[in-house]
Amino acid sequence: MYRFLLTPRWWGINVFVVLAIAFCIFMGSWQLGRFEDRVQDHETAATQHEEARRDAPRPLDELLPLDKSTVGKQTTVTGRYDDQLLVPERKLDDREGYYVLTLLRTDDGRALPVVRGWLPGAPDQAKAPAPPAGEVTVTGALQAPESPGGNGVSGRSGWPAGQTGSISAATLLNLVPYDVYDAWVTLNSGDSGMRAVPVSAPQNSGLDLKAFQNLGYTAEWFAFVGFVIFMWFRLLRREVELARDARLGLTVEEAPDAEDAEADAADAEDAGEESERAARPSPSNA
Repeated sequence: MYRFLLTPRWWGINVFVVLAIAFCIFMGSWQLGRFEDRVQDHETAATQHEEARRDAPRPLDELLPLDKSTVGKQTTVTGRYDDQLLVPERKLDDREGYYVLTLLRTDDGRALPVVRGWLPGAPDQAKAPAPPAGEVTVTGALQAPESPGGNGVSGRSGWPAGQTGSISAATLLNLVPYDVYDAWVTLNSGDSGMRAVPVSAPQNSGLDLKAFQNLGYTAEWFAFVGFVIFMWFRLLRREVELARDARLGLTVEEAPDAEDAEADAADAEDAGEESERAARPSPSNA
């Protein structure tokens, strides 16, 4: 009854099923691995954040170029404050507000973006405290450049003069006439009565929406495995039933196709016309 499994058609079906199951398991395992990596990155970032708070501040040059191991580290930088910008649409404790961002010019001519603090409400240059004059030394946590649309950063463009949507060298180079470090610092204590901005984790290092998307894709790929197996058993059962019916002589005869039915109807109509002509009396008899 199962000899049909050795036919070329079923060989093709079986090979396809095996390859489909292997592919789905591979993709599901890969997505699960991505989710586990994000969980590990989240735990590592949390551990590094706690360690960074206890570490002694280090000069900025020792922590650059920036990577995941140096994000959140304490740094100390000396320079003079220059241009000041506001960063709107930033929440703190579920309250809408804005960052006060001031560029700190260092001895080498470049500037380090320094978030001096957070203020509630709509951005207002008149309410933002002016930076201290003269040479200052700031201490704070080193942060990675921001990307629009990630980690709560607005993806808008066309901000008013004196404002910027994200903190990065690529954005600030269009607003100030000097080179900018591709990193920024948030002060440990808010300046001039402003609230200090908490340290944020690097992008793609937390349990965000992307992490749970990976988990959802994992479930989908393993669900596909079950679907493929279900369809294979359904085809097998149907083929077995057909083979059993054939052995018992219970196969259903195929109905005549449309052309045969039309031909039979035409023949029947011609036969009827001939019978009608034969039944009519001939003119000679009349």
